[in-house]
Amino acid sequence: MGISENIHRIKDHLPVNVKLVAVSKFHPVDAIRVAYNAGQHIFGESRMQEISQKHSLLPQDIEWHFIGHLQTNKVKSIIPYTHTIHSVDSWKLLAEIEKSAARIGKRICCLLEIHIAQEDAKYGFTFDECRSFLSANQWRDCKFAYLGGVMGMASNVEEESQIRKEFKSLKLFFDEIKNDYFAEDDCFSEISMGMSGDYMIAVEEGSTMIRVGSSIFGEREY
Repeated sequence: MGISENIHRIKDHLPVNVKLVAVSKFHPVDAIRVAYNAGQHIFGESRMQEISQKHSLLPQDIEWHFIGHLQTNKVKSIIPYTHTIHSVDSWKLLAEIEKSAARIGKRICCLLEIHIAQEDAKYGFTFDECRSFLSANQWRDCKFAYLGGVMGMASNVEEESQIRKEFKSLKLFFDEIKNDYFAEDDCFSEISMGMSGDYMIAVEEGSTMIRVGSSIFGEREY
């Protein structure tokens, strides 16, 4: 199946409230254009150089999401192109996003990256670290970098029960902090979880946003 068929197949099985982020990192502009022409307008990138190059060559109504680990020294470069950042894991990073976004007067949706997997290599707050971050209330001073939800990646394992347990834990944590900090904030609404191998489990466990690459574009071209 081609890119267009893959997108339609995935979207046909998604609830209407779940957004599809097509993970286009390492894939060429021509492939993204095919996906765009099939009706996909949200794309995910993880490298500053790639997102800046692709942004200049593709339709300007594309909604670009930054989904990789983000270093503070790269923030300024991606802010002009980016709608949502999925990987906020410290006050230092959020403050840098706020500073760069304020400079150009642009609001940026920021998702709190939560470490739910068993692998140590993955980034993100622990649940307790995120509770401490929120209770410190520094984030309330941000006018341009606003908190829009949470993001998490499940362990890279075959065991469905473990994947489901990890996704369930993120949904429960989202519900907790939504109630404690964002009960009156409609912007805090996203649970970004689920990728090519596990997105259907994620959707069943409450995901509102899935990040799918290889199931759309095939294997990456490095």
